[in-house]
Amino acid sequence: MITALGAFVRRQVEALGSVGEFAGEAARGISDLRTWTVNAMQQMRRLGVDSLPIGLLIAAFTGIVLALLANYALTGAVPLYFVGVLLEKTITLELTPVLTGLALAGRVGANIAAELGTMRVTEQVDALETLAYDPYAYLVVPRVLAGTVMFPIVVGLSMAVALFFGYVAALGIVGLTTAEFEQGVQLFYQGFDISYGLVKSASFGFAVSLIGCIAGLRARGGAEGVGRAATQAVVYSAVMILVLDAFWAMTWLQAVR
Repeated sequence: MITALGAFVRRQVEALGSVGEFAGEAARGISDLRTWTVNAMQQMRRLGVDSLPIGLLIAAFTGIVLALLANYALTGAVPLYFVGVLLEKTITLELTPVLTGLALAGRVGANIAAELGTMRVTEQVDALETLAYDPYAYLVVPRVLAGTVMFPIVVGLSMAVALFFGYVAALGIVGLTTAEFEQGVQLFYQGFDISYGLVKSASFGFAVSLIGCIAGLRARGGAEGVGRAATQAVVYSAVMILVLDAFWAMTWLQAVR
């Protein structure tokens, strides 16, 4: 039992060290501007702009459901304009960043892992090294930067869409007036709410894109290995999003109370 426990701990420490080494190589690749700037805008479009439809669709239904749940929870207890309070807080602080991040983890993380995994098993990465290209600067840096920059943009637009559809549901189904909804949204609103959600989503984008790159570049074993890499990228990205969500809540959110 002790031997098995020691072997498990050793494997986890080795894995953590290899991730740190990978991140260090990627950080060094940032200095090679001529290499990664070629692909940066293309990756921003692929990882960010092309992800807008799924992000906005999730946000629309999130806003509607939250309005109905808030109405159910508050009936007979507090004034109905508190529906707006709950919508604003839950949309900006928690649900939109996390739900959108989880959805993009499936789309972006799997996409990156499958693409880079295919390049690895078909020896295209080796060809880049033969041509004196740094694989980290050419493949990893533009994807990680694109994920970090574009996730907050997608989440910010999703916040606006979720709040709008929550407003529509509050007026059309719950029976609030526009004045009551605006009163609730503005009652406890702080600029920190949006900043907190956007910073969280930036950390989600960094984690998802970095994990996708790690899983893809370590793929082995042909098509089966590529599929395994894509699955690992999605699973580890989802877990890391939840870990980061808890981290920000225990540090930054508690600090402002």
